[in-house]
Amino acid sequence: MPFKLESETIGMLLTDVSRLLRGAFDRKVNAMDLGITPGEARTLIQVALTEGIKQAEIATRMGIEPMTLSAYLDRLEATGLVARVQDPADRRAKNVVITEKAGPLLHALMTGLRDMMNAYTEGLDAEARALLCSNLRILRDNLRQLDPCLAGKETTGEKAEVRVGAAQ
Repeated sequence: MPFKLESETIGMLLTDVSRLLRGAFDRKVNAMDLGITPGEARTLIQVALTEGIKQAEIATRMGIEPMTLSAYLDRLEATGLVARVQDPADRRAKNVVITEKAGPLLHALMTGLRDMMNAYTEGLDAEARALLCSNLRILRDNLRQLDPCLAGKETTGEKAEVRVGAAQ
């Protein structure tokens, strides 16, 4: 008799939603024709969220190889959207920051992504959305606290926002 796995567990649902959202994100970024790839868009958002941290830390937060991130950053830097600046605490290290030129692109990107997420969360009122976010933060913080591979990589309970013009 074959063993039947339960498909509606929290882990399975989160995996499915994550995969589907990543594909939707990629298609949305491509359709917006902003002149950057979905990987570069994810990188630009992460740099805006973590402004001024080292490249290796950004790669860790994104879950990608440092060389992949370096290629994204090279292209974003060549277009003037990010800059690598000297780390004030370690003159051998470089930190990554967004430039003024990135503002309009980030505004357009975040507006498009907000519209996309509004469509995907249709049927959830403001209270349900807030509860979902709160529960996902608890899950994330528990994972960071309980998984020894994640220990020390990021702080728990962090609040970061990309602030671009009126798009909040």
